[in-house]
Order: sequence, then structure tokens, then C-alpha cells
Amino acid sequence: MKFFIDTANLKEIEDARSLGILDGVTTNPSLISKESVSNKEEIKDHYISICNLLKDEENLSAEIISNNYEEMIQEGEKLSILHPRIVVKVPMTYNGIKAIKYFSSKNIRTNCTLIFSTGQALVAAKVGADYISPFIGRIDDVSYDGLNLIKEIKKIYDSYHFKTKILGASIRHSLHIIECSKIGIHAITSPIKIIHSLIYHPLTNIGLEKFLTDYKRKIK
Repeated sequence: MKFFIDTANLKEIEDARSLGILDGVTTNPSLISKESVSNKEEIKDHYISICNLLKDEENLSAEIISNNYEEMIQEGEKLSILHPRIVVKVPMTYNGIKAIKYFSSKNIRTNCTLIFSTGQALVAAKVGADYISPFIGRIDDVSYDGLNLIKEIKKIYDSYHFKTKILGASIRHSLHIIECSKIGIHAITSPIKIIHSLIYHPLTNIGLEKFLTDYKRKIK
């Protein structure tokens, strides 16, 4: 399973690269707003800076902010030519689905975001989305089972051999990542701190402390 980092922060992306876990990056308008960008040109430059940190098959999902169909097309086309690593991130709306269909016909890669149901996932795959982003944590927040949604989507996609990749999003804790890996989806996208949490365990710390204490006691 691939690890995408849900951030627009260059230092966090470099951290993921140094750790050896970087497979891609996803952003959204909220994440972009946290960075030192103040206009559309600076946002474009920031996207290019992120792409320049990526390698091989890695890509960046850059989200459009338009709701009008024609504006979605214009914005998505402009994003797609910024850098070959950019995947246009499109919201799951009526116009968003029309836009994904258009982008698919033009070989512009897309990530359909804000997926909360199997029906939405099915439609996104039908129109040719390259990725979908089901929001696991936000579904849990309203007392539904986000991981069960992932299982249902995976079953449907496998049954009909859809090429659309499932990118588990809204990851809230390390168990979400573990369970997604058990289900066998293509990737998750997560804040770097949650991926870091996979590394740490209190028994590891206790064991290491004992090893070092015993060593210092015996070795002078």
C-alpha cells in the first residue's frame, strides 16, 4: 500500500522523503491556506515546488476551487499543464462528475474527492476518475463506519475491474492505516504525524531502555 502525505508543507514532504515513505502528496484549499502564499500565482509556484520534490511515479493532487462546470474545466486544464506530476482533484458534485468525464477524455488525470458513499464511488469510477478519496474519519464522525465504506467500494471495484484507485483519506489515527492495508486498497493519504505514529510503541521504548541500561551496567 502506498503512503501519500496530506499536506502542502515542503518541510513535511522532505521529512517523508528522508524517512523513505513518500509515494505522493495530496493537498486541498485548507492546507494551501496554511502556507506562505497570498495569490493564485504564488499557489501555482508552490504546486510546482512540491512537484519538484517528487520522483518516479509519485504525483500531487491539486484541488480545483470552482463549482461552475466551465470554470472547473478551465481551472483543471491550467493545473494539468503546470507540471506532469499534477493530478486534478475534483469534488464529488454533479458538475464535478461532468468535469471528470471531460478530463478523462483529454487524458488529464483526476482524483474525485469528498466521497462519502458507495454510489458516489461507483459513479466516479464509471466516468473515469483515476483516484477516489473516501473520507474515512469524517464518516466515523457522523456515527457511520468509514472502513466499511472502503470495503464496499473495494468489493465493487474488484467485481467490475474498475481501474480507479482507492485513496483512503481523512485518516485520523494509525489504526485507519492498518485496516486500510488489510482491505488492500491502493493508498492512504495522511498527515505525516499519523504515519510517524506507526513507528512508535511504548514497549519498544521500554525494551530499548532496558537493553541500554544492561549494556552500560556490564560494559565499562
